[in-house]
Amino acid sequence: MPDTIRKRCGQETHPWRGRFGQACIVAALPFTSKAACAEPRPTLRPVTDYIDAFTALEGHELAALALTLGVILFAVATAIALVRTRTRAAQRLAARQAEINELREERDRANALLLAEPQVIVVWPAGGDDPDISGDVSLIMRTPLARRVLAFGTWLEPEKAHAMEDAVDALRAEGRGFSLTLTTLQQRHVAVEGRAIGGRAVLRIKDLTGTKSELAELAADHQQLRRDIDTVGRLLEALPAPVWARDATGRLTWVNAAYARAVEARDGSDAVARNLEVLDSAAREGASQAREAGAFYEARLPVIVAGTRRILQVIDRPSPGGSAGIGIDVTEVEAMRAEVARMTEAHRRTLDQLSTAVAMYSAEQRLTFYNAAFRVLWGLEPAFLDSGPSDSAVLDRLRAARKLPEQADFRNWKSELHDAYRAMEPRQHEWYLPDGRTLRVVTTPNPEGGVTYLFDDVTASLDLERRFDRANRMQRETLDSLAEAVAVFGSNGRAQLFNPAFARMWELSAEALSEHPHITAVEQWCKPLYDDAANWQVLREAITGIENRAAVRLKLERKDGSVLDCTTMPLPDGATMLTFQDITDTENIERALRERNEALEAADQMKVDFVHHVSYELRSPLTNIIGFADLLTDSSTGPLLPKQAEYLGYITTSTKALFALINNILDLATIDAGAMTLELGPVDLRDTIAAAAEGIQDRLKTERIELKVDAPADIGGFIGDENRVKQVLYNLLANAVGFSPHDAVVTVTARRTDRSVVVAVSDSGPGIPPEVKDKVFDWFESHSNGSRHRGAGLGLSLVRSFVELHGGKVHVDSIPGRGTTVTCEFPVDQAHRNAAE
Repeated sequence: MPDTIRKRCGQETHPWRGRFGQACIVAALPFTSKAACAEPRPTLRPVTDYIDAFTALEGHELAALALTLGVILFAVATAIALVRTRTRAAQRLAARQAEINELREERDRANALLLAEPQVIVVWPAGGDDPDISGDVSLIMRTPLARRVLAFGTWLEPEKAHAMEDAVDALRAEGRGFSLTLTTLQQRHVAVEGRAIGGRAVLRIKDLTGTKSELAELAADHQQLRRDIDTVGRLLEALPAPVWARDATGRLTWVNAAYARAVEARDGSDAVARNLEVLDSAAREGASQAREAGAFYEARLPVIVAGTRRILQVIDRPSPGGSAGIGIDVTEVEAMRAEVARMTEAHRRTLDQLSTAVAMYSAEQRLTFYNAAFRVLWGLEPAFLDSGPSDSAVLDRLRAARKLPEQADFRNWKSELHDAYRAMEPRQHEWYLPDGRTLRVVTTPNPEGGVTYLFDDVTASLDLERRFDRANRMQRETLDSLAEAVAVFGSNGRAQLFNPAFARMWELSAEALSEHPHITAVEQWCKPLYDDAANWQVLREAITGIENRAAVRLKLERKDGSVLDCTTMPLPDGATMLTFQDITDTENIERALRERNEALEAADQMKVDFVHHVSYELRSPLTNIIGFADLLTDSSTGPLLPKQAEYLGYITTSTKALFALINNILDLATIDAGAMTLELGPVDLRDTIAAAAEGIQDRLKTERIELKVDAPADIGGFIGDENRVKQVLYNLLANAVGFSPHDAVVTVTARRTDRSVVVAVSDSGPGIPPEVKDKVFDWFESHSNGSRHRGAGLGLSLVRSFVELHGGKVHVDSIPGRGTTVTCEFPVDQAHRNAAE
């Protein structure tokens, strides 16, 4: 078909022409080659020729041609649309490029405008953390790293850096703007502004120059001054001393809290409003005159502060607008000054009482103090000493009076003595005076300069040392002549001193002992005569022990049959004196006496046994006698003659007394044998006292004696044997009545403590002689000193036995001529006594 078209058209290639111009659209004519388009264009034929050519085509050729023409038309339309689109795109691109260029020019103008002044701009994009930083970073920091701008602590003080961080955080989080004027660490003033612009956080740091810089400096100075004033104000407000300010007329304009407290105002404003003055009129007048003269006013005045009299050091200073003052409380200072003066005077008086002569010289070597001993020691006139003479003048006067040691070169000697003024440590000298005295002189440098001389007269002490040496030699000779063996061992356990008797007694060598042997070596040397290891251990501990240094006494029975009394005595210097005394003869006598004592004790036991048996033997017939006597007194046996009745009464009284005596003897014998047991139960103390008193009512009436009982109603009782307690009280009352004169008073006192019940029976009799007091509790010990009834001497013995059997105690208090008090103490709880037994 293309060939046909070509043939019909009459040309190989058909350049497309028409109203679309002369462009060759290769894409629309697939059958037209590029070479054909490049060929020379022939003259355009008339359209009729083409129409004729198309009509000459056949059907299928016509369809193909129509399809070709449709494609060509579509391609042409597409090309036209593409050309239009490209044209519009080129136009838009040119417009956008022009707009971009315009924006760039505006940006450059804005940057030029922004950077015309030294500043740094930080911009945070919306939702981003990486800011854009531009500007001159050296404005605020030395380092060229722009990122360090956000490290505010690198170019601001810590307090300002924290404030900056808080402001930036608020700006980025809430869009809250701020404006600050800061001073960098390089002492440059900058204005910092933060703003939220277009969803971005913008931080601008601008250098202040010219008037703004001066204003910033003035603002910084103003703030610093305000801080200083605030600090000073807070300090003045916190001062415990009253502080005030006055105007030119002298009226108060400001006071601190201490001033308000001093004048008892509510606060400083109240004190200023009421013009409450802490100073009196005379002090204010003096301050006013000093203020008018432009001078300071200072005085120490008594002032009433909060109702208390105090001493204030008042200082008032004039100022251009008035004056300011302060009152410093110096009450304690004045008291301390007075106390120091008193102490100084007391020290002077104390030093005057010392026997040591004291002289103090200043750094200028002039006498500033001396005591009475110094004046007496050298015999110098008080007028001369009070004039403050120099050290050299005093020495020259003493040398002229021949009171100083004789020196071949006095000038050199004095110069060496005056070296003490430059020394660091005290120095000691010995002065041998022409009059025979010896002085120990100590020169002590004073911390503030000068020297203190101490003069001690050691003549007596040297003499004492000589006498001590003589006494020591005498003591040595005395020890050597003693018959007792003496050895002194030091705290290290070595022998320091011994006498010849020690060496002879233990058969030791004096040469070996002179080598100061240890106690263990001495023990080994002495073992052939005595080898008791336990006693030697005790001796070693007594000699070498550090704690519990006490005297030890031992009896040593040696192998040779001799007996030694050994005693260790701790000495003050830590040494121990060991003494041995031969008591062989004394020991033999002691053994003989001991054997005799044992025989006497056996005889005494035999006596007790005899009394025990006899009492039992007497008790049976005595019971019969008492029974028949009672039977005879009964009316059923018939009447008795008056004389018979009298004799029968004597028999009854005597037998009852004898029966009580035998019972007492049996009780004592039973207790002594350890066979007595108590029938324990509750004992009502008041009832028991009443029962015991009932038994002596006849004697109280006969002797006209009054019985007083002092026992609280709530005293209660205790656990004990009621019959034995009653027997104790009866014996005490009978004993008191027996020794009391007619119309006397016998007192029974009962008291209760936490652990015991105390009963005391007192009489006003003649008392017990001191030589008899220790024997009143012994068996058959009785004395008739002032007593109308001489007993067997068993009453107090039974009292002590029964009280001790209860676990209690008995003691007697007696003053001859003033009476006797016997006190018995019974334990409340017998369980503790039984547990102890």
